[in-house]
Amino acid sequence: MRILYLILVSLFSILFLFSLCMMTLGKIFSQPGYTGEKSDHFNGTIFKNTGQVPSKGLFDVLKWYMTREQGEWTEVSESEVSFAEPQSSPPDSGMVVTYVNHSTFLIQTAGMNILTDPVWSDRVSPLSFAGPKRFRPPGIRFEDLPNIDLIIISHNHYDHLDIETLRRLNDRFEPLVITPLGVSEYLNQEGINQTAELDWWEENTLSDSFKVHSVPAQHFSGRGLYDRDKTLWSGYLIEAGGRKIYFAGDTGYGDFFNEIGSRFAPIDLGLIPIGAYQPRWFMKPMHIDPSEAIQAHKDIGAVKSFGMHFNTFPMADDGMQDPLNDLQKALENSNPGPVDFSVAQEGRSIRLF
Repeated sequence: MRILYLILVSLFSILFLFSLCMMTLGKIFSQPGYTGEKSDHFNGTIFKNTGQVPSKGLFDVLKWYMTREQGEWTEVSESEVSFAEPQSSPPDSGMVVTYVNHSTFLIQTAGMNILTDPVWSDRVSPLSFAGPKRFRPPGIRFEDLPNIDLIIISHNHYDHLDIETLRRLNDRFEPLVITPLGVSEYLNQEGINQTAELDWWEENTLSDSFKVHSVPAQHFSGRGLYDRDKTLWSGYLIEAGGRKIYFAGDTGYGDFFNEIGSRFAPIDLGLIPIGAYQPRWFMKPMHIDPSEAIQAHKDIGAVKSFGMHFNTFPMADDGMQDPLNDLQKALENSNPGPVDFSVAQEGRSIRLF
């Protein structure tokens, strides 16, 4: 009995120390929240999605981790990727859009070079030695980037707000960084001071021919255990060079897509996520699947769309090829008629005249 007692005490001590360690790390990694006025999606403490969106809690997270059946992932080497060498001077009219991978695009237009959710790190995690690992190299080498004038951040998750990449970009270019409400305080603490925040449906006018509109998304935020939903998440509509690009960030499906379309359609190019959607019981509220991505493309009135947020970091249970295969099936079953929705490849560019 004494041996059993000692074993139980040891197990309890280990569990207690592990929990204490996790709570301490969770506190360290948590970031400051927004402290502005209340709105229809901010109660004074946390932000919320529009509509009746089910929230997944800690129990659901533990259930997912205990029952995971992750698909297959295979690392891609640099020799298998065609790296872009973007032009240094953006066009005065039209747009050149180059896919880096995950949710990172280089958009060149109206005399501006813009990056969306830039990530050049090998892991998207608070820890350099653990967390989701990069399986595909970025389609533009960091040293080949042109002078970056503007960065837009959709929310503060590690695969969208990579602080190491942002520090490097700030040291080299000192660009303006547009964020959702509450996110800029963390950046300012990290020495990134050229920031501007937008609430949903607000805009930042950089010139007569260049506007960035913040639009709703259906997601959540947080970098630790104690900052859940204390900063906003957003998509963006970039209006420049006589063209309009919609960048969805990270999102589940909702009626707001129709509202975006009613305000801005036709949209020349949609950048819409197609990955991190399995298992659906857990991921559906916050991540669209390929068929929902196609519906979002239709709702916003996009002429053409690229799928993003796939086969770079294993963020969910879908395998590396699942988003591509499911997108192809969804396109074949799309009704009515053909849809101009394809996947971008690292280092490839499209010109919108």
